[in-house]
Amino acid sequence: MPDAEAVAEADVPLDLTLSENELDARREHILQFVRETVDDAGADGAVLGLSGGIDSTLTAYLAVEALGTDGLHGLVMPSEVNDDANMSDAERVADDLDIAYDVIAIEPVVESFREAFPADLDTDSDFAALTTAVGNVRVRTRAIFNYFAANLENRIVLGTGNRSEALAGYFTKYGDQAVDCNPIGNLYKVQVRQLARHLGVPDDLVAKTPTAGMWVGQTDEEEMGLSYDVLDAVLALHIDGPLSKSATVRELAIDEAAVERVEGLVARSEHKRQMPPAPEPLG
Repeated sequence: MPDAEAVAEADVPLDLTLSENELDARREHILQFVRETVDDAGADGAVLGLSGGIDSTLTAYLAVEALGTDGLHGLVMPSEVNDDANMSDAERVADDLDIAYDVIAIEPVVESFREAFPADLDTDSDFAALTTAVGNVRVRTRAIFNYFAANLENRIVLGTGNRSEALAGYFTKYGDQAVDCNPIGNLYKVQVRQLARHLGVPDDLVAKTPTAGMWVGQTDEEEMGLSYDVLDAVLALHIDGPLSKSATVRELAIDEAAVERVEGLVARSEHKRQMPPAPEPLG
């Protein structure tokens, strides 16, 4: 995990904000997408894990607008490493939107995995590797509860992934992206915040420091080694866009190492964005 000093520091290098008309168009496009996905599945609504972060909050606001309050069931799933304030924010979002929600403490399930594993994890495992492995178990446990509720109620599971995290691979495989669709998956992080403000999401939720809540003190930007502003800009110009590495460095006035960092994140996470591979059939 990078030190805090490794996190790229820069002013906003590229303006990716949308106009009012563009925001309205994105909003309507997402609403129609959610309705069609639910209808095509023959489902009665959707389930959404609520974390108190901006991605799940924006997704909840859009889902309620698309499906109505009865169309969304929220799950708040705290673990022992989650900030209590985040969990309070998650319940606050559900209350503000007037949706039904349940609170499920996942740590007993996570602990059962640790106890069932045939090794003394506390003495035989590298601490960093164990922290990451257990953190991923927490994320995957939430996915199981999402689908348990969805199966019981004939609903689909909504994801909260945005375009920045998808391209950088900043998600747990078969965890927070074990979902049926990602309503905000076409938005960079800066556009997530902008659309949230456009919909009236309280600014304290919009401005919160992003965290996946996998271990104590974890933050997205520190773990990735990049600010979202820099990540978004490099993705838009170099990964999604036509500029070379050197042209991106010149255009954004950032260090070449930042571009190489993004290239590495995208390359190493390619397997996460693909179906599991299989050998070609033999003739």
